[in-house]
Amino acid sequence: MNWQKLYNPLVIWLLRSPLHSLVDKSTMLITVTGRMSGKHYTFPVSYIRDGETLLVISQRDRTWWKNLGNGAPVTVLLQGHTLQARGEMFTDTEMAAKILLLILQSSPACQRLLHLKLDATGQPENPEALRRLAQDHVVVRVTELTALAALQDPSTLLPAQQLHPQDSFGQQDVVS
Repeated sequence: MNWQKLYNPLVIWLLRSPLHSLVDKSTMLITVTGRMSGKHYTFPVSYIRDGETLLVISQRDRTWWKNLGNGAPVTVLLQGHTLQARGEMFTDTEMAAKILLLILQSSPACQRLLHLKLDATGQPENPEALRRLAQDHVVVRVTELTALAALQDPSTLLPAQQLHPQDSFGQQDVVS
């Protein structure tokens, strides 16, 4: 049995409920529009904040991220707030590996979740494992969170975590 058929509806319900704070520090809902069908699809995803940007890691064999193209509109439910945004996918293995490494360096929980250990210098103990991880995953960047400025109390959101201020993942890095 596919555990996600049970897990996803439960997490979606929880994130939409008054109990969302139990899981919303690392999980949000993202709603994408099907490229062909025009239908709206909502999925729970883990995220990490990098300033005003949200980074999401998804397994490549999942299909929801394929609807993003070059900066498609998305809706996220983030810590009880519904926000309009843009989602971009990074499918290039080299770029995905670079972003994944930054995420892993900033989040020990992601290291455990993705089963990739870093050494004392912040580099993968097994560089081949990072390459395989990047081949099996895509990174989605969620930007232009329009309602953040309109929130009554933006301090209720988790503080932004800066991965590396000198690193920028611009439009030229997005592979469609």
